[in-house]
Parts: sequence; C-alpha cells; structure tokens
Amino acid sequence: MLRAGIVGLPNVGKSTLFNALTRTRKAESANYPFCTIDPNVGVVNVPDERLAVLKDIAKTDVVIPAAIEFVDIAGLVAGASKGEGLGNKFLANIREVDAIVQVVRCFENDDIVHSMGSVDPIRDIEIINTELVLADLESVERQKEKAIKKARGNDKEAQAIVALIDRLIPHFNDGLSANTLEVSDDEAVVMKNLHLLSSKSVIYAANVMEDDLADADANEMVAKVRAYAKESQDAGCVVISAQIESELIDLSDEEAKEFLADLGVEDSGISLLIKETYSLLGLETYFTAGEKEVRAWTFTSGMLAPQAAGVIHTDFEKGFIKAEVVSYEDLASLGSVAAARDAGKYRLEGKEYPFQNGDVALFRFAN
Repeated sequence: MLRAGIVGLPNVGKSTLFNALTRTRKAESANYPFCTIDPNVGVVNVPDERLAVLKDIAKTDVVIPAAIEFVDIAGLVAGASKGEGLGNKFLANIREVDAIVQVVRCFENDDIVHSMGSVDPIRDIEIINTELVLADLESVERQKEKAIKKARGNDKEAQAIVALIDRLIPHFNDGLSANTLEVSDDEAVVMKNLHLLSSKSVIYAANVMEDDLADADANEMVAKVRAYAKESQDAGCVVISAQIESELIDLSDEEAKEFLADLGVEDSGISLLIKETYSLLGLETYFTAGEKEVRAWTFTSGMLAPQAAGVIHTDFEKGFIKAEVVSYEDLASLGSVAAARDAGKYRLEGKEYPFQNGDVALFRFAN
C-alpha cells in the first residue's frame, strides 16, 4: 500500500490532521514542538460516492472502499538537513513515503505557539522545501563520487547517473526541488533510483480556523499558499480545518453533518484532501460488484487488464483470459448489468486493455 507523509513545521496541525484523517487519537497533539517523535501510521478509507450507487445496483449490504496509508512525521525546523531538531529522523521518515502532504498554518492564534514566533505560510513552506533540497544536494554529491568510478569503466548506467546529477546540482544550488526539473523518460527512471526527497509529488493542506472555512477564498494566507504551490511546483492546495474535523471524531455521521451545517459548510476539506492525495500517488479505482459485496480496488494509472486483475490475486494475473467490463457511468445510468448488456455497454477486454478509473469488472481466468 502506498504511503503519503504528513509534514510541516511544529505546531501547524499535522498531528491534529492525522487524527482527523484516521478517525483516531493515535497522534499526540500538544502546544509545543516535537510532541510527535516516532511516526504514526494509519490506514484511511478513500471517500467514493460511486460505492453507494453500486451497492444499490448489486443489492448488497457489504461495501469495501479503497484505502491508503498516511504517516504523521515529526515536525521539521530550519537546519534539519544538518541534524537540527529531529532533522535526521524526519528526513529518514520522508524517504520512506511515496508522496508528501505539507500542512501549512494559515491562521493566527496567540494560544498556539508558532516555532518561528510568527505566522508566515510562504516562509514556512520554503523552510521545509529548502531543507529537502539541501539534504538532496548532499545525497547526490555522495552518489556522484561513487558513480564516477563506475562511469570510468564505461558503465552506461553510472554515466547516466553522473549526467543527471550534473544537471541536478546547479538546480539544487538555485534552491529548486527535484520535482521541478524537466527530465526525459530515461532520466525519470534514473531520478527514481536516486531516492531524492524533493522529487516526491506534493500537495499543500492550508489549515484554517473554523470561522474561515466557509469563506476560505477571503483568507489572504490561503491565497498565497495556492499561488505559491501552483507557480513553484505546479502543485495542488486543499483548504482544511483540522481542528473542526478533530471535533467530529466522536460524532455520528448525522451529528457531524449538523455540526458542519451550522458552520455553513458541507465538509471540513478532509474528504477532498484524501481524494487528491490518492490521485497524487498515481492511484485509480476499479470496482467489482455482486450480491456478496461491492468493492473498490486500487490500481496504478496505466495498468493493463492482467495487472489490474493481479491486484485481487496473483492467480488472476497469471491465468488471465478476459475481463468483462462496463464503465461506472454506463452502469449507473442504465441501472443494472442486464440493461448494460442489452445496451451493448458490457464488453470483453483482452490483455492489452488499459484499465480506466471507474471500470466495473469481472475477470475470467484459468486455474
């Protein structure tokens, strides 16, 4: 299961967000830096309105959503790449995740201490990003020394590593992250093997107070984060209120809806953040639907039919024959598998078929 790491400066709401995402109180949340030391890990269901429709069509009471893992990582401070604060531990934990959710404080509150003494979301973002870049610069310089020796022996792979690092070093020295360097397909493979922190996809979570959630567009800090994310990394930004969502943990679904309605919103932003993170990880969903259960299966964008079948069980991939497929949109509009067949929307796909988000499938395979 792919993982998204929740990062940010101390006291920006990371642990509160983690608790809200996982509907638990696993992560300690306190008004002082480094209350999180060891990373907390939680499995989070991916909200998907399509499941309710498929449940009615399949006439089943069992629904199993897709899921991803979130990791609450200790807060970072300036100098982390040199070991300041919990820097070394923080950076090692980031290396183990597949994408980054960077929480940015977009509210003033004298009762919640800010590690920098004031609230400035762009400064906070740049502290995090600079530390990742500095750690990567040190990493590639070490890797270059090893690769040069092999490259002298006409090792093509090592030569490719040296060539890419020679492009990365000036890029890093300009304060730019690895994920903003334009690379060829071949270089992208080399980049992945360098295991760079700043090469990971990122999404920004602008954390606001409950009074700002209904009209987040009026929050100047949110506007700055959105603009910075787009201009510097072509990244997304989701507005959330971790504090509101943490207050919903112990409420029923109906009570939670009423609570949010009183604030003038339908959602605290958590559902959208989960969906956007799922997409950020390059994940999509197909479904199986029958009387036994409706289930969402996670697959990587671009997977062909046998690989998608293998998500259920390796035997499905090994013995793959055909996939019976109908799009969710067609099935939902027609109301039943029988109607979809009659309308010619139900089809057989072979080994070269690239699975699409929302496909509803039944696999034929040989034992």
